[in-house]
Amino acid sequence: MRTPALLLAATLLPGLAFAQAYPVKPVRVIVTIPGGGAADVILRTVAPKIGENLGQPLVVENRAAMSGVLAAEAVARMEADGYNLLFTTPSSQITVKFISKNVRYDPEKDFTPITAFVDPVSTLVVHPSLPVNDLKEFIEYAKRNPGKLAYGSAGVGSVFHLTTEAFLQATGMRLLHVPYKGVINAVNDLAGGQIQMALSAFPNVRPYVASGKLKLLAWMGSKRFSAYPNVPSVGEVVSNYEQPPSWFGMFGPAGLARPVVQRLNGAMVKVLTEPEMKAKVEGMGNHVVANSPEEFAAQIRRGVQIFGNVVKQAGLKREE
Repeated sequence: MRTPALLLAATLLPGLAFAQAYPVKPVRVIVTIPGGGAADVILRTVAPKIGENLGQPLVVENRAAMSGVLAAEAVARMEADGYNLLFTTPSSQITVKFISKNVRYDPEKDFTPITAFVDPVSTLVVHPSLPVNDLKEFIEYAKRNPGKLAYGSAGVGSVFHLTTEAFLQATGMRLLHVPYKGVINAVNDLAGGQIQMALSAFPNVRPYVASGKLKLLAWMGSKRFSAYPNVPSVGEVVSNYEQPPSWFGMFGPAGLARPVVQRLNGAMVKVLTEPEMKAKVEGMGNHVVANSPEEFAAQIRRGVQIFGNVVKQAGLKREE
């Protein structure tokens, strides 16, 4: 007769054995950002070391479209064996639930959070042709020209679309929204003068700022960034602004075995917090997060509250 302890062991041992052997082949990571975008660069920077820790390489595949929805939908349908992961932003995991009626996955129920890699330092940049020298002047200029200036984002419901909406709500500005396939595409058009303003992760705009093709007016959030200490944060100028989350994070499909989640989290956190790698990643314009699956899940829940309030105040409707 089997005792409860033996029955429990019989249930757990196959999973533990799988986790100890995992991974036995390369791990594919589908990225919702175009090649060269900030999240893509971060992942490709740390992926070789993570692969070394796991004993198998990470194979990075870019699928950038519809704010990451198509990539997320694909991973949600894949087997939860640890060999197909999703590297994405709140665009596919939080904001989409408020914007689209046709998403064929549940952002909260169809994925297993593994860890948030970084919280990218985000910027507000404008084309240098605008007759403004700082954030206060830009706000005043935009208010004098309502609806005449355009900003770009990675699409309706994307992180920087709704972050811009939060900024507009706090300042009383009215700008035209131009959706792009990715933020990097919007930044490129901004540098070319096709639009006048964009919010973006700092790595996307750094070369343009350095060359004078874009003008950096502010850091999003409440803190300055050491690379340009004389540039203020939005919080210093707009006291009622609350920065929505903009992490880059790793997920698996729902039902990913706990030992596999722990194996992946451990390998990723180890690389991200290694002093030399951490300095490299933060030097690119990011704050390393490297949290636990539970902490990441709580971070996502808080993001749902913040973005939900932005969408409600903006009066945005869910699209077909």
